[in-house]
This record gives sequence, C-alpha cells and structure tokens, in this order.
Amino acid sequence: MMRARAAALVLVVLLLRLPFLNQPIQGDDYYYLAGAMRAQIDPLHPTHTRYVFLGEMVDMRGHPHPPLNMWILGALLAIVGDVREAPFHGAYVVFSLIAVLAVWWLARRFEAPPVTTALLFLGAPAFVVNGNSLEADVPFLALWLASTALFIRAVDRRSAPALALAMPAMALAALAAYQAVVLVPILGGYLWWRARSWKAGWLALTTPVAVLGLWQLFERATGGVAPAGVLAGYLASYAFQALPSKFANAVALTVHTGWLVFPLLAAVASRQLPRPLWAAAIAAAALAAWTLDSHPLFWVSLATGLGLLLSAAVTLARGQGPEQRFLAWWILVFFASALVLFFAGSARYLLPMAAPVALLVAKQVERRVWLAAAIGLQFAIWIPAALMNYQHWDAYRDFVRQLRGEFSGRRVWVNAEWGLRYYAEAEGALPLLRSQPVAPGEMVLTSRIAYPASFTTGGGRLVEVARREVRPSVPIRLIGLDARSAYSTATLGYRPFDISFSPLDEIKAELVVEQPPVLAWLPMGAAEAESQIVSGVYQLEGGG
Repeated sequence: MMRARAAALVLVVLLLRLPFLNQPIQGDDYYYLAGAMRAQIDPLHPTHTRYVFLGEMVDMRGHPHPPLNMWILGALLAIVGDVREAPFHGAYVVFSLIAVLAVWWLARRFEAPPVTTALLFLGAPAFVVNGNSLEADVPFLALWLASTALFIRAVDRRSAPALALAMPAMALAALAAYQAVVLVPILGGYLWWRARSWKAGWLALTTPVAVLGLWQLFERATGGVAPAGVLAGYLASYAFQALPSKFANAVALTVHTGWLVFPLLAAVASRQLPRPLWAAAIAAAALAAWTLDSHPLFWVSLATGLGLLLSAAVTLARGQGPEQRFLAWWILVFFASALVLFFAGSARYLLPMAAPVALLVAKQVERRVWLAAAIGLQFAIWIPAALMNYQHWDAYRDFVRQLRGEFSGRRVWVNAEWGLRYYAEAEGALPLLRSQPVAPGEMVLTSRIAYPASFTTGGGRLVEVARREVRPSVPIRLIGLDARSAYSTATLGYRPFDISFSPLDEIKAELVVEQPPVLAWLPMGAAEAESQIVSGVYQLEGGG
C-alpha cells in the first residue's frame, strides 16, 4: 500500500513537470548556464570568469550560490553537447522526485497523513513555478530534505549508516546554497530533544559549515580570493543589505509564508492561537494596509503569514512532544535566518519551510475536506501561474527566433537580463554595458522590465525594427510592468501575486541609423543632445 501511494506521488510530480519540459531559459538560469559553460574549460572553477550584470562587468566569484548547480548543468552540457531545454529540464525532474519522497517519509515519521502532506508540499507556489527552472532552488531543496530525513532516521535509530548518508547529502546541500548552514541549528534542535548525548550526531552537524569553509579556503588558495568576500563586497556596493531592502524582504517573506499552504487552511490551522496574538496579527496587517498597500491580496496574506508564524511560536512553547516542537522550531529558525540572509523577499527563498508547514498543518487540521479543498485551490491558482510564467519566457525565445535574419551582418546588443539575454546571446548578440555608445548600423534588443541599461547612440538615432507586447493568456502576474507582486522581488510590490490584463513586458529591436549633427551649440542635458553629440559625458548633466 505504501509503495502504491509513493508511486502515486511520483505520478503527480511527473504531471506537474512533464508539460513544462520545453520551458524556456528564464530568470537566473542565464548565470548558472554561464558557470556551466565556464566549467567546460575549468571544471574546478566554474565561477572564475567575469560577466555583465545590470550593465556592469562583475566577477562571477561573487555569485550568491556555491558551484554545485553549475557543475550539474556543466555535466549535462558535456553530455548533451549544447543547451537543450527538454533534456535539461527532464534531468532536473529527479530533484523534484527526491524532495517529494523525502516529505512523504517525513510525514510517515511524524505521524501526519503522508499523501495529504506531500500534496500540500507540492502545492507550494515556488515548487510549482520555480521547479520548472534550472536555478539552484529545487536541487538545494531536494538535498536539504534528503539531509533532514536521513539525519532524523540516524538520530532515531542511532544509525551509523544513515548518518554516513546524511553527511554527504549535507555536504552537497552546502555546495548548492550558503543557507545550508541553517541545517545546523534546525537539526541540532532535533538532536537535542531526541539524543543530546550522541556525539556522532553533533559531529555530523558540522558538515555544512566545514564544507563551505573548505571550499572558501580552496578558492582562496587557487584563485587568490574567497568567494564569500567577493559576494560581501557586491552586497555592500548594491546596497542589498541596506535597511529599506531588509524591511521589504521581511514584509514579503511574511506574505509568502501565508501562501505556503492555501491561506484559508493556514488560518484554520492557526485557529487555536490565543486571541491577543490574532488581534496583534490583524492589527499589524491593518497598519500595513494603511501604510504600504491596501489591496486584500497583500494584507490578508500578511495576516495569514503572521498567524502561521505566531502559531508555530505557540506550538514551540507549548507543543506536546519533541516532534511538534521540532516542526515549529524548523519553521521559526528558517524564517529568522531568511530575514538575516536574504534581501529580495522572493517566494523561492522559503522553499525549505514548505515541508514543516505542510507537516504541521496536516497534523493540526483533522477534517479531510478542508485539506482536500485547500490542495485543490492551491493547484488551481499556481498551475495557471506556472503557465503564465512559461508564456512570459517563451515570448523572449520566440521574439529572438523571429529576428534571426536581422542578426546576420551586423553587431547586435542585448539590453536585458534573464531569458531575453540568453536567447539573444545564443544567436550572437553581446551584452550591453551601462552608458555604452552604440554605433550606426548596430541593433539593440531591449526589455522594459529586465533591467535595461542606459546607452548612447553616438549621434545616430534609433529606428524601431520590431516590437512585441508580452501578454500571457493567464491574468496572474508574478512580475510585470504594472504588477505589484513580490513573488520574484519585493522591489516591485508586496503582494504574493497580482492580477492584471496589461502587458507583462514590452520588448523591442531598434537599429541605430546615422543622423548628421546640425546644431552648433546646445546644453548637454537638452532633449536633442543624444542625436547631436557624437560622443561625450552629457548624460551626467542635469536639465536643459
């Protein structure tokens, strides 16, 4: 019976993933693929290169993730011979399977309904949507959950073989993401409650920190600099850890917490929260609605997220037995770590929290009809969101495909990040640097939303060759020109998603044509300056 249920969960994962095997390159896929290409030359140092980021040339050793995902993509690239969406995504389905089977095992261990818990986990927004990317999030999640399941089994049975498997899983998790160090306090809590005298368990918990430390030393010895130092420099220079960014990050992560399971189910699971705490959550949401965003998608989600976190805190304080307390501990420690470590407030940051939330909710809500309805509603929202996400990135792929004929015989620049940049560069385009002059005869591809940089035309003028509105058929927006969604970044808003029928993005191809200067004198800030000044620093000057 257990095998049949596990097989059913595998089938659900395949139904989620197989329709999206041809998912276009998206988001941060570009940067991981850049590392994978570098790994073909220098496998031990996939980040020992420089690339353009937001219009500036940067050192890839400052990438916010260690190299495991680049090595995985590098291996696929070596096997397949080129970047091919379907085989790459097919290989990454393995990580989704590992993750859901680990949750299924954890549900059995913690006496939660296994299939229901696993389905709650599968419905987590970032799992449904970001599981179709080539980013490090789901590989890291799979290794995180495998580490957790193996370590818990080892502690329960004082099993040296299980511990011997947990340690490599933790090591790989550390090479996938810096936040693997949070495994130490989370699993340390379980070890403390269950077998605090087991020295082998405490020694095993040093694995993530030790592996990251050894990798930093290796990079310092072979490359002259520790990646963490380079990353810290970029975090400071871009002000990612400044107080406004941290505040937005905290608000957005609380909102996303309210959607790890369907909000109504989260509210039902938190129904035993003392009234003063519910009143505090509602008051905080009301204040946020007044000062930040009055849309119900924001403040309802915020109140639900606060309620779920407060419920976990109460469970930790009053929980019956170490199992309940451990799940609450996992939620609270990871959330607190996310507030410290992250800055953009993205929903994918909370993927390691999805499992304990699903476990705790499945244990606290006894009525199966509530659980089934919540699972259905969650999938009813986030599968269309995944379709919208596909259509967004596919628009870039198709736009570049239609412009292939324009690439021949001229230099083409791409003024965008993400998928548009990948597909344009695959056809021979070059990334545009900030304030770079573009000469007559050259073409520029620009996206309004993908962080375009300012540039000059050296006295020429821009003539539009092609334009497209990116308008997915699904009105859900995870990102968009007028969307106030924090799904990808809190710089755009605080809602978990948004609803809009407006274009998500506008992309265009423009050709620079010669235009001889006709004015002898004009201020450098004048509207006519760009087409009249062949070269210079006029963009530094203010008005006309």
